[in-house]
Amino acid sequence: MTVPKQRHTKSRRNKRRSHLYLMRSTLVKCPKCGKPKLPHTICWNCGYYKNREVIDVLKKLTKKERKKKEKEMKEKEKTITRPKLASAERVPEKKAKPLTMEELSKK
Repeated sequence: MTVPKQRHTKSRRNKRRSHLYLMRSTLVKCPKCGKPKLPHTICWNCGYYKNREVIDVLKKLTKKERKKKEKEMKEKEKTITRPKLASAERVPEKKAKPLTMEELSKK
């Protein structure tokens, strides 16, 4: 077994080891189901990637599990697409009237 010719200093050793550390993994929210997932990967919960179903997750489940999962996904879709507002927070929708020629010319 070979032996080093010269001793390496503490600073040289520490410089070499400066890249040896753990990185915190970044997680993003899945746009389909809302569960955390790694970026640029398929969601393990719903099987979607870039708004396209890549893996049929429900195919591998039993009948009971499939029904439960479908129910959860429907509830999640409703909450993601339409957040529920209390009656006091609801804002009446204003109907947009067509612009007149004067208003168009101002813009």
